Amino acid sequence: MIVALLLIGLFYLKTITYTPTTSAIESAEKAKNENGTLVFKGDPEKPSVIFYQGALVENTSYSLWAEQVAEAGYSVYLVKQPLNLAVLGQNKAEAVIQKNQLSNYVIGGHSLGGVMASRFAADQEKQAAPKGVFFLASYPDEKGSLAKFTGPVLSLTGSEDGVLNWTAYDESKRYLPKQTLYEKISGGNHAGFGSYGEQKGDHPASIDNEEQQHEIAEHLINWLRNIK
Repeated sequence: MIVALLLIGLFYLKTITYTPTTSAIESAEKAKNENGTLVFKGDPEKPSVIFYQGALVENTSYSLWAEQVAEAGYSVYLVKQPLNLAVLGQNKAEAVIQKNQLSNYVIGGHSLGGVMASRFAADQEKQAAPKGVFFLASYPDEKGSLAKFTGPVLSLTGSEDGVLNWTAYDESKRYLPKQTLYEKISGGNHAGFGSYGEQKGDHPASIDNEEQQHEIAEHLINWLRNIK
């Protein structure tokens, strides 16, 4: 009975998981697959980017902007989370860091992925801490408070986001340091931070996905240039 319920649960999760667009799949084919984590290689002398996907979104869905960021010289690791839920793999970044011997890296995520990325960052000792943290349509909670974090922090949102809890987003600013950079993509929505089609509860974007992907990449690249 327990096995049957587990199988039913896994099947249900599969049916409600957001899958990547054809364009995202094509970009992902250019990455190296390391046990599910997609690696877009850049310049090893520049900071690497570790990324946690949004809830029930396949990590392949973020390949378009990841490829563009890598082309600018920053390696991107799209972490594969258990059942596509970062809450089940808060410390997944550890394996990426150890395998690739990363000491110069930033970490971030989309939606729930950003919450878990900030918790991972908050738990690290100073010598192993990320150089920066970024949020895509996301924010930290108390467990992931970065109020005392001294590195650069980026909070990037979309003006048409219908999924993000804007009240909680504003309240969460008390968990972010004063140097946090708040930026907004005009016309962008929640699902547009990846490439997986429409998302339940979201508002229509007034820009196409290709444009939003380009703007995400540009914001991240500009921010990464300030990482020392």
